[in-house]
Amino acid sequence: MVLGPSGKFSGALSLCGGITKGGKSRVVPISPVLMSALKDLHHALGRPQTGPVVHSERGGAMTPRSVVNWFRQTYDGLGMAGCSSHSGRRTFITKAARLLPKINGSLRDVQELAGHAALSTTERYIQGDRAIQRKLVTLI
Repeated sequence: MVLGPSGKFSGALSLCGGITKGGKSRVVPISPVLMSALKDLHHALGRPQTGPVVHSERGGAMTPRSVVNWFRQTYDGLGMAGCSSHSGRRTFITKAARLLPKINGSLRDVQELAGHAALSTTERYIQGDRAIQRKLVTLI
């Protein structure tokens, strides 16, 4: 998913339908910061051409449950009570939606990144902001 057919980093994660919720494949661009971290990790692991990039505590691929547990332990260790793997997804979708006007994007772009079949599902993830709502009302 991280390396392309040539064995080099492709700049995007290719998610096949067999590993995604709903079985829908998609390609998700990788940020420069994440790309750098993945390259460092790949190098530290001896530049493997196959297998998982991030390993479970037992050394194999992480299962969906182990990912959820990893996020919970990480957030707990940081003192971030109530956070979960899913709250990170909600934060990403909300931030992406708020940045759309800066890049002339649309909610369809966020929907595709999230892998949602319906825009209404994406909309449910976007959290409102009371401070922004106050500013809007003041402008009216």
